[in-house]
Amino acid sequence: MVETTETHRVIEAVWRIESARVIAGLTRLVHDVGVAEELAQDALVAALEKWPESGIPENPGAWLTATAKHRAIDFLRRGTLAERKHEGLGREMAEREMEVPDLAAAMDDRIGDDMLRLVFIACHPVLSMEARVALTLRLLGGLTTEEIARAYLVAEPTMAQRIVRAKKTLRDAHVRFEVPRGAEFHARLSAVLQVIYLVFNEGYSATAGEDWMRPALCEDALRLGRILAELVPSEPEVHGLVGLMEIQASRAKARVNAAGEPILLLDQDRSRWDRLLISRGLAALARAENADGKRGTYTVQAAIAACHARAVTAGDTDWARIVELYGDLARIEPSPVVELNRAVAVSMASGPAAGLEVVDALRDDPALREYHLLPSVRGDLLKKLGRTDEARVEFERAASIARNSRERNLLRERARACGGQSTTEIPE
Repeated sequence: MVETTETHRVIEAVWRIESARVIAGLTRLVHDVGVAEELAQDALVAALEKWPESGIPENPGAWLTATAKHRAIDFLRRGTLAERKHEGLGREMAEREMEVPDLAAAMDDRIGDDMLRLVFIACHPVLSMEARVALTLRLLGGLTTEEIARAYLVAEPTMAQRIVRAKKTLRDAHVRFEVPRGAEFHARLSAVLQVIYLVFNEGYSATAGEDWMRPALCEDALRLGRILAELVPSEPEVHGLVGLMEIQASRAKARVNAAGEPILLLDQDRSRWDRLLISRGLAALARAENADGKRGTYTVQAAIAACHARAVTAGDTDWARIVELYGDLARIEPSPVVELNRAVAVSMASGPAAGLEVVDALRDDPALREYHLLPSVRGDLLKKLGRTDEARVEFERAASIARNSRERNLLRERARACGGQSTTEIPE
């Protein structure tokens, strides 16, 4: 029983690593991402049935690939695609006698192209953003529907329906299994990066629920970002995003205490920051900054994160440089949230009164009406200026609209402690 359980753990790990490549290769054959996933799942079931008895194959990825391609051939022979595709494909596979090494080599010859195509399909603009996120985690992250539903705090049947509808939408829209070209490539790549960063952010600062962080989502997003960086190494914004996620992920162990309660950036024990992730992040940032072309939003955000990562103590932070970088970010992609972050940097560089002036200019912005960090930041600046009664009201307002229970508790505690000294809250 113990051996079987351990084998299942190995199969789960192999599936997380190999599933995207298997699905990508199958999609090239059957031209339907839904069918490709079903065939890949059949291969997984076969592994669960056979490996506990026969043992883990020497090359488990090649075994899954071969088994899945056997299923694909059977599907093509049975289905309506047989007349159009079986003759050429069947002849090729018959010549190879369906040997595992040959099948694996056939898959690997085009695996980079296939993986990139799958990325662009999962994040296709014909899908809603929620569907893109769910399908990306399912097809490229190797997560089960239950895991995705749990991460996003929705019922498993709801998430299952979302994924099924997404695959049906792709099929009905006759979305082609290809990488877009020219201007469309860069527009679609931007959408892909947005999906990956949304996944990371949901793990880094959970929107709702009981947990402040969901590290597994951060890990999945990082893995997807690293894969994408290998697939399109000449795109600077891909490296910028990877650098940003690596540096932010480096703080994970310092962002919560033993009880799971949030620890704000300036209060964190920096000795607990992961130096390996920081070095990887700085290397990715350097690749982005050294590339041709203008810096994009992710590269600038990574540069801001790098300012914090390079500071040995909170007091060493180069706030003047961060203010400049937020100004660059605002010019590239104007946003009230960016301006709110700049206000915090201004307060640290030039004093709370200067920061409050920037924040107050945002109070009537409709985009921030239900954004809890606006009253949270304003409360902190008011408190630093000695206006504690006003600060308490702001913290209470922030707590009333925060959806994450850990964050809500923190804000209530800050409201109660308005008489004491506080640290500026950095909305990162």
